[in-house]
Amino acid sequence: MISAPHKLCVAPMMERTDRHCRFLLRLFSPNAWLYTEMITAEALVRGDRGQLLRFHPSEHPVALQLGGSDVELLAKAARWGATAGYDEINLNVGCPSDRVQAGEFGAALMAMPKKVAAAVIAINEVVDVPVTVKTRLGIDKQDSHIFLKKFVAIVSKAGCRSIMIHARKAWLNGLSPKENREIPPLDYQRVYEIKDEFPELEIVINGGLDTLSKCLAQLTLVDGVMLGRCVYHNPSFLGKLDARIFGDD
Repeated sequence: MISAPHKLCVAPMMERTDRHCRFLLRLFSPNAWLYTEMITAEALVRGDRGQLLRFHPSEHPVALQLGGSDVELLAKAARWGATAGYDEINLNVGCPSDRVQAGEFGAALMAMPKKVAAAVIAINEVVDVPVTVKTRLGIDKQDSHIFLKKFVAIVSKAGCRSIMIHARKAWLNGLSPKENREIPPLDYQRVYEIKDEFPELEIVINGGLDTLSKCLAQLTLVDGVMLGRCVYHNPSFLGKLDARIFGDD
């Protein structure tokens, strides 16, 4: 089981981080954790599981991000993912799209931390790889520090030791997924406060990190950085950051 720290991660991006993209990014960065696009548990039940889970051995360490709210289905999908060789199972608790909300998963699950915790417990029972969660600061008007702290406390107590936090809240009504990546303001301080209150957890920050100086500064306050479209559009930036963080030229 790979248990490398998540100092540098490439975020799961729909219609972006497929296996071809991940293979390319690995050529630039030997150390970053790579994440699949979100794959719903139901898609793995109904679709071509072999094709959906396919990846190249060079992608390690690579995590499978799952979407869904049915605990039993999520556990089944996670077991398939671990059997396929993924190094981590990551639960999506941050996607704000209408389709995801209709299925009561993604960011909508922030309002149901006990369901997320039940999924973490169920998955941990059937896999031997780490189970992590990617989330937001909050949703709609539920975006206080107390709300986020409660969510983290419940999910971590269930056995999740690494949490990736997109440092924006999500508006579930009124904003598109693209707008939800840009309009809600970034609030890094809220992520730092979670790290201070849960020093035993690995906290990875995501959102708006597009320069070397921004990324390196974050690593003095949290455990890791997760980058998205900036490295999709400029893979060489990922390579430069990898070299600075890991001293790997």
